[in-house]
Amino acid sequence: NPWDVMLCVSGTAIACENALVVAIICYSPALRTPMFVLVGSLATADLLAGLGLILNFVFQYVIRSETVSLLTVGFLVASFAASVSSLLAITVDRYLSLYNALTYYSERTVLCIHTMLAGAWGVSLCLGLLPVLGWNCLHDRTSCSVVRPLTKSNVTLLSASFFLIFLIMLHLYIEICKIVCRHAHQIALQQHFLTASHYVTTKKGVSTLAIILGTFGASWLPFAIYCVVGDPDYPSVYTYATLLPATYNSMINPIIYAYRNQEIQRSMWVLFCGCFQAKVSFRSRSPSDV
Repeated sequence: NPWDVMLCVSGTAIACENALVVAIICYSPALRTPMFVLVGSLATADLLAGLGLILNFVFQYVIRSETVSLLTVGFLVASFAASVSSLLAITVDRYLSLYNALTYYSERTVLCIHTMLAGAWGVSLCLGLLPVLGWNCLHDRTSCSVVRPLTKSNVTLLSASFFLIFLIMLHLYIEICKIVCRHAHQIALQQHFLTASHYVTTKKGVSTLAIILGTFGASWLPFAIYCVVGDPDYPSVYTYATLLPATYNSMINPIIYAYRNQEIQRSMWVLFCGCFQAKVSFRSRSPSDV
């Protein structure tokens, strides 16, 4: 099946990209701030998702077993759920870094970040275990969804969870845009005029937020909607055509959240070159940079 091959290729690319991010964060002691902990969580979740896609291909064509297939699907559900949850945690972190800028670097923020991650991975693990523990359609084909062996009620729960997370992220990014615009306006008032640089900076920040949310929505919304309205009797090509773009989100995440960051670029330079050339200048980015 060429669709399975495309998913396997996508999984390989996802695993390689995110494995590099995880290696860089683990290699660099300086990357231990809450922001990079969240980026590391996202990269780890996407890395596991990529490995899950590869394993699913291998077990589908090499080791045919309903039990193994169930375990692989549960692994994929948990990994992608952790990826989406980590994206939500990053959004909350960016909002807090702007809303509570004065107290952001306190120990309370670190505790909040670790609590969010623990909750996100805990919930994701539970969602992945549900089909393994019996919430599947192996013994009742009529209850199957467009994603076998998950049941219709299972994918409905997953889709509802995604819609809720998407709405929360949309609300938080709107609030972030308001804060960014308000800060730019206050700076302009202090300088008694609105310079072109203020306008460009504000527009760039809002545009970046729109790209982040737009990419996330365009990747996952078609698959989430199809899981709710689709029927298992529909051609499987519909499932593949909506699932493949969802995997692209895990491929784009490292570019948006990791490789654009100056600190990670510096660590990557050191990791591959073994030294850092002083003539190459890097600008340190704050957690609120978008």
